[in-house]
Amino acid sequence: MIGRWIVGLAFFLQASMRYRHTKRFFHNLLENPAYPYKKFFDYMMILLIIVSVYILIRHVKHEVNNQWIYFNNYIISIIFLIEYVLRFWIYSDMTKIVTEQYEHDLFLQRPFRWKWALHLILKNKAGYLFSISAIIDLLAIMPFFHELRMLRIFILFRVFKLFRYTKSLTQFISILSSKKFEIFTLLVFASVIIVVSAILIYIMEANNPESRIHTLFDAVYWAVVTIFTVGYGDFVPVTDEGRMVAMVIIFAGIAVISFATSIVVSAFTEKLDEIKEDKLVDDVSKLSRFYIVCGYTPLAREVVERFIKSGKKVVILEKDISKVHEAQKIGFMALLLDSSSLSSYHTLKIDFKRQVEAVILLQESDVLNVYTALTIREISNHIKILSILNQLENRRKLLLAGISEIVYTQELIGLMSKQEIGKPIAFEVINALYTDKKGVFIEEIILDAKTRTRFFETVTQPLFHKRLLVLGIYTAFNDKFQFNPSSELEIRSGDAAIVIGTAALIDEFKAMIYKKGNR
Repeated sequence: MIGRWIVGLAFFLQASMRYRHTKRFFHNLLENPAYPYKKFFDYMMILLIIVSVYILIRHVKHEVNNQWIYFNNYIISIIFLIEYVLRFWIYSDMTKIVTEQYEHDLFLQRPFRWKWALHLILKNKAGYLFSISAIIDLLAIMPFFHELRMLRIFILFRVFKLFRYTKSLTQFISILSSKKFEIFTLLVFASVIIVVSAILIYIMEANNPESRIHTLFDAVYWAVVTIFTVGYGDFVPVTDEGRMVAMVIIFAGIAVISFATSIVVSAFTEKLDEIKEDKLVDDVSKLSRFYIVCGYTPLAREVVERFIKSGKKVVILEKDISKVHEAQKIGFMALLLDSSSLSSYHTLKIDFKRQVEAVILLQESDVLNVYTALTIREISNHIKILSILNQLENRRKLLLAGISEIVYTQELIGLMSKQEIGKPIAFEVINALYTDKKGVFIEEIILDAKTRTRFFETVTQPLFHKRLLVLGIYTAFNDKFQFNPSSELEIRSGDAAIVIGTAALIDEFKAMIYKKGNR
């Protein structure tokens, strides 16, 4: 009868949309860093902790209004109690444990072992109850029992709750926890030195009437103060033997401090890249509209630079750590993630529909671009995907992978060559651009009605006639690109000329048309 009631309740709660939504809401609020309202909850809890500790400190020497005492002992404690109960509730799914056990027993054709299911539930819940963070949460609730005046001191445990709500403190603890063995070794080493030195100084100084070290506790206190290089000076050895012990302890103290410093420095050095990566992932998750560029190649660098110049946000995904560092040195937002892996996008914690403008595949392998496109299509069917085509025979594969637009560079180069046939210098410029020779660039120059005449006049000057290639003009009003434009072409504000040449030549060309054209 009890087992049937437990199973019925479990299936009822599991089928209840309200129950599931409520539990998901509190799970996101308490545990999900990506949830937009969690930071406000964390700020509120930090404020309550600060107020609570301030009231405790203020109450030591000053009278505090009874309303503030009531607020501290009851209201804040009740809020922490509710939080404790909610964390206990969401820690594990009790209904899932019961239903899985019921289905397991049903499959084996035996009665439902509801006592074993309750045992599993209690075992899972005990994992939370006996965790350090849960114990701190429980101690922080103790001031609720304000009649026991001694329990008010547990307000101080509320300070430790800050570790739960501040990510930087949590990271600091996790970094140190990665050096558990080294820290344990240091503690053993320091403890042995403290015990030995305390006994030695006690033997040397306890019977001397001029010495202030009369008890073993005095000796331990002196040893701790000395070995950690504090040196208050309230206990000083007066015998020669005691001073010899002190000198040895001073050297040992320097060794302990050096060892501790090296542990902390090495831990932070090892985790520095991981911390930066986590910070970058958090920054990406907060972006509103941005482009994802998969693969960092010379072409990708050119694309990203142009996007950034036009005010657009770009995130680069690259699995080669050297290329990631290269992109980050320039100032690009690059992440060490495999763009073809689904887990990479789960790590980013982004909403493709709301945050991503488009995905651009610029990897040097069509196979990788296909895998990446399939992965993205598994996440979203509507996101726009653009890809470069490296091998012409792979065009169909890219189309079948769900890529929206494909660009084959050799087709563009061929069209450019056809337009400029008979002009050897221009063809050399195109070839230089295609073979990625240094110093040859393709530039977009924004024009307006004032620069129209000067633009065509400047192009025909000896300096630019055969050294600067005008690939064409993009007309904004009809969204068309005019190859090899004539001087009769009507230019309007917002139109853009695409020119190819060396950086110095392009800069001089722009300076002449802008300077003279706007007089």
